[in-house]
Amino acid sequence: MTNLEIIGLVASGVGAGAINAVAGGGTMITFPTLLAFGTAPVVANATSTLALVIGTSGGMVGNRQHIKAIAPWLGRFLPVSLAGGLIGSALLTHTSNAVFGKLVPFLILFATLLFLTQGFFRRFAGAHLDAPGTGKAGHTGWAAIFFQFLVSIYGGYFGAGIGILMLATLGFVGMHNIYEMNTLKTILGSMLNLVAAVWFIFAGLIDWPRMAVMTVGAVLGYYFGSHYSQRISQVRVRQIITAIGFIISGVTFYKEFIH
Repeated sequence: MTNLEIIGLVASGVGAGAINAVAGGGTMITFPTLLAFGTAPVVANATSTLALVIGTSGGMVGNRQHIKAIAPWLGRFLPVSLAGGLIGSALLTHTSNAVFGKLVPFLILFATLLFLTQGFFRRFAGAHLDAPGTGKAGHTGWAAIFFQFLVSIYGGYFGAGIGILMLATLGFVGMHNIYEMNTLKTILGSMLNLVAAVWFIFAGLIDWPRMAVMTVGAVLGYYFGSHYSQRISQVRVRQIITAIGFIISGVTFYKEFIH
């Protein structure tokens, strides 16, 4: 690798880690960066997944004070996240990115709109949202668990915007604290991506030198993104998340249908 490539991979890791710590969508930085340096698409996707899942350790450290508060939700969402991540990673190794790539802009736009309007729909539905730790999910809870399963399949396959999708899900089950939501999103995302990364390793899809360089940047990005985002008001963080969603959606629409 040239010095330019090393700098590019580290920088993309930092940017992706910071964005993922706040909302999600970091794959849209690391994936094209790897492609730009000549990595094959499927290998680039797998390499990006492993680099970012290792990088989440920085995000967990930065959000460690919220882990106790979100622990009751892990039992509900972790099993389906692991199962979905495994299914999605298996699909990637047996299918092309071409068709699914056409769906990515629509999924990210849908997730952003869902996150933006979750409060309105929650009030409109008037659904009873169980408190965490009751052991009962209810109709709304089971729907959210199923949606998380679908999100996890998508995450195992490609994953761009998965953080926004998970934040939308968590909002609909009654979570309100954006910092706790981000912590839970980081843990669930890292676990499903870990399953996917293990699958990719055994499938021989990892570019190890580039993954190692990108991971250094991802760890730093996750840590500083999760740490400093908590110094911003929850309203501002929600605005940033929404802006990131619309930007990523616009970029992917341009890439897939205009460029």
